[in-house]
Amino acid sequence: MKVETARVYDDLGNRATRAVLVDRLWPRGLAKAHAPFSIWMKDIAPSTELRKWYGHAPERFEEFARRYREELGQSPAREALEDLRAQAGENDITLVTATKQVDLSAAAVLREILART
Repeated sequence: MKVETARVYDDLGNRATRAVLVDRLWPRGLAKAHAPFSIWMKDIAPSTELRKWYGHAPERFEEFARRYREELGQSPAREALEDLRAQAGENDITLVTATKQVDLSAAAVLREILART
């Protein structure tokens, strides 16, 4: 199993992976008919409160990641994470996000979690 991350606006090319949107909000300016992913898992995304607190401030990333891991232990995120684990076990997957800094995003935290399982 291989887990990658990418921006939803990037050209994902001909990757032989299943692409999964892991954001709570639909990406701006992206028509659903042209979405480069097959699955949208909003329940796995950080809560609105956590997302707003973080605000993509790099100095808050470590605390954001810690809080996000806690959220992933609660329903419905826990069930969504189990579903994602099952999908990742069957296929290579690409976690896609609209975030500009993918390495400082929830997708990066999920990639780390999935890499350990």
